[in-house]
Amino acid sequence: MSEPGHVRKTSSSWLLTPLFAIVLPVAAAAAVLFWLDPFEPVQIPVHSTSRSALAAAGTIRNDHMLRGSDKVGEGHMMGPEDLVYDAATGVVYTGCVDGWIKRVRLNDSVVEDWVNTGGRPLGLAFDQNGDLIVADADKGLLRVTRQKEIEVLVVENEGSKFRLTDGVDVAHDGTIYFTDASSKYSIKDSILDILEGNPNGRFMSYDPTTKRTTLLAHDLYFPNGVAVSPDQHFVVFCETALVKCMKYFIRGPKKGSMEKFCDLPGLPDNIHYDGQGQYWIGIATAFGTDLDVLFRYPFLRKVLAIVTKHVPSLSVVKNGGVLAVDLEGKPTAYYYDPKLTLTSGIKIGNRLYCGSIIYPFLLRLDTEQYPALPAI
Repeated sequence: MSEPGHVRKTSSSWLLTPLFAIVLPVAAAAAVLFWLDPFEPVQIPVHSTSRSALAAAGTIRNDHMLRGSDKVGEGHMMGPEDLVYDAATGVVYTGCVDGWIKRVRLNDSVVEDWVNTGGRPLGLAFDQNGDLIVADADKGLLRVTRQKEIEVLVVENEGSKFRLTDGVDVAHDGTIYFTDASSKYSIKDSILDILEGNPNGRFMSYDPTTKRTTLLAHDLYFPNGVAVSPDQHFVVFCETALVKCMKYFIRGPKKGSMEKFCDLPGLPDNIHYDGQGQYWIGIATAFGTDLDVLFRYPFLRKVLAIVTKHVPSLSVVKNGGVLAVDLEGKPTAYYYDPKLTLTSGIKIGNRLYCGSIIYPFLLRLDTEQYPALPAI
């Protein structure tokens, strides 16, 4: 009879042999895939990023904004990424993943197909003539008239074609300010730009009178939403990968210079001024410990990029929402939910309307009935 110890050793060997036969080849294949993949992330400037999910600490908040929210136009739009409101007609315009710019009537929530750009409309803003200016990720900077005529304004700057035209706003003098989030990646690979960590973005202006495009800032980390200040002295734009908003001065003694406008609790997207002293910033996902670690270590971002290529539906977003900040960039209210990811928010009366690049509806919340409250 064999000794008990000898029996256990033989049994363990019998179990470990097939285990190693499976694990070792998989591990070897994964290592080869990692080293052969050409995607090479770099270090993101640690000192520049907002490292706290509580950057909005001290503000009033609603941390479960799905409670009491309703879904507007569900099933009639896909990926309504940005929103703009036409007060004269009571209609919200939004751009969808299938190229359609939809109109949503707020009085009865009816959704209408308005015009299809043939691309991927993202940022939206009205000019002084009532035409809709569109930052189309695929088609460039567009103008859509009330008669639904589409005009391509510009698609490149100094020979460098726009790859991901993203945020846009129009100043009172007609100047259009917009971003090209990435000069390297298109919209379908936009996550790779953020994971790579290189400053591939640009912030520009376009003069409709002279048809001249001016590069205002380059080497930006996924510049996103754009909003001209109410006094027309500066333009705010978001840098998603650095988790902050910047202001670019267009008038006064600081003209042509930039400085930080505000820190944020998560990765920002579109930003809109509401005419009542508040900017509303879409927060795609909160910046917590998991993202902090991911942003600090390029090899982890490479692993995630490789996984994302094979599992496109993989999602790491959580606690998305909308942050309100005042004219000085100080947070004043924060609406979010553990199950949300939002890309834009506009406040119309007492109601907050929110868009998302992944949902088939607009989210609407009555902020009087379900207000943001002081944190306990």
